Amino acid sequence: MAFQQTEALVKAIKDNIGRVIVGKEKEVELLLCAMLSGGHVLLEDVPGTGKTTLAKSLAKSLSCRFARVQFTPDLLPADITGMRIYDQHSGTFSFIKGPAFTNILLADEINRATPRTQSALLEYMEERQITEGGVTYPLEAPFVVIATQNPIETQGTFPLPEAQLDRFLMKLSLGYPSGEETVALMQRFIRHQPLEALSPVATGEALITAAQQCREVQVAEDVMRYMAALCEAARDAEKVHLGPSPRALLALMRACQVLAAIRGREYVIPDDVKELAIPVLAHRIVLRGVSYQTDAVAFISGLLEKIPVPTEAIS
Repeated sequence: MAFQQTEALVKAIKDNIGRVIVGKEKEVELLLCAMLSGGHVLLEDVPGTGKTTLAKSLAKSLSCRFARVQFTPDLLPADITGMRIYDQHSGTFSFIKGPAFTNILLADEINRATPRTQSALLEYMEERQITEGGVTYPLEAPFVVIATQNPIETQGTFPLPEAQLDRFLMKLSLGYPSGEETVALMQRFIRHQPLEALSPVATGEALITAAQQCREVQVAEDVMRYMAALCEAARDAEKVHLGPSPRALLALMRACQVLAAIRGREYVIPDDVKELAIPVLAHRIVLRGVSYQTDAVAFISGLLEKIPVPTEAIS
């Protein structure tokens, strides 16, 4: 099987994270899908549902550098990127790298930082580099930003602008556990903290290799046209104020390639597009006259029911 190694890698990471996170297999799979697609993830949910724990579990499952930044209104861009410090002995300035120089950056409660600090994320989320004092510093691969935010509490928060949201490949929500999952959660945490005992099961080099391999997944022209038709319909001028950008279309295609690979396929099928359309596109859409994300989710769901699905055999 061409993608057996990638499939096994993802399964090992999922199983390791499953030692801490109860249930949520689909959300964990989508998180890994976004990471292998070279994208960033926004985890939005109410407090206490495991957003930060999930990000930490992923980081501990990989032998990569990890940094966590608690976003607050007084946080400055230099607190993330680093700053130039004057050395009295040499009479020169030297650059002290900030927490952004890592492989996995957890931006906790990102919407609590001011727009000035939020905008500092744009360069290294898109170009994978940081410019300071006229000097550009490349970020080491793999690099992913996992941001969290609370959609309920709005006091002391600054909503992410559309340009910032467009940098996130996916927006995910964990939700509350089911009854059985709640009991399993209590049993798992009753005596110890499983996160502390978690060990790495993969390396950064393995992730880079797997991500490159996923680019070899075939996407038939009919499936490409299906993705394009979906994004074009999501720009309906009468209903949509802001629709998915070409960046969003490419993100959907890359995510579908990864999803196919980690499920052992060498080609993308329309069901991959249907499964990823909401997490990839919904947060990038601004509808006219409404402001709730659930409306965008319903809008995308409606489009998936209307747009004809390609039925030709994919070779």
